[in-house]
Amino acid sequence: MDKERYFTPENIESAALQMIAELGMREEHRASPFEPKRSALLVLDMQDYFLDPASHAFIPSAPAILPHICELTQAYIAHELPVIFSRHLNTDQNAGQMAVWWRDLLTADHPHSAITSQLDPASGILIEKSQYDAFFDTSLEEVLRVRHVEQVVVCGVMTHLCCESTARSAFVRGFEVFFLVDGTATYNQAFHRATLLNLSHGFATLMLTKDVLASLASIEDRSRA
Repeated sequence: MDKERYFTPENIESAALQMIAELGMREEHRASPFEPKRSALLVLDMQDYFLDPASHAFIPSAPAILPHICELTQAYIAHELPVIFSRHLNTDQNAGQMAVWWRDLLTADHPHSAITSQLDPASGILIEKSQYDAFFDTSLEEVLRVRHVEQVVVCGVMTHLCCESTARSAFVRGFEVFFLVDGTATYNQAFHRATLLNLSHGFATLMLTKDVLASLASIEDRSRA
């Protein structure tokens, strides 16, 4: 499998816009408008395992999405809206097929298991997960229901594995899903685009980080009016 740096700090905005344009996304694919006060931000697996170039699992495009995720988490926290961070960890007992598909397990004592220091999981809610789907065998659904969340914004890594699996799982649980084109990353553009194509057809509305931030800013504008 080839890795490629399809997002860079310089091209991420134009590349994301081009992906949306080429996918032919239409307004009728939007299930409902984004309403930030009904939403939570899901930040999936932003761990050193995927962000440190020294790790064999490094995602070359992940550093380009990190500033977007940092800005989003800060905005959600400033508006006292839920931010849920996931940290992927495995044991021999809970790995299941993860142990078959991948050459090593991301265990709690792995040197790259921590969430990147550029994000502060203590500022939100941290859940630990053992499979791609952040809802599987975790408290995520309960965390969202208790806070009356109806919409989720998905960002993090990897686009075609944990992010896509979680987005689909949110959909079947009745949540409205908003998936960030420029807030998710994976090993290559083909995987990224495949997820965007599939999810936008019947599971999620594609969004850009700047559009989520603009919606959050409009809360302040309305409160001042």
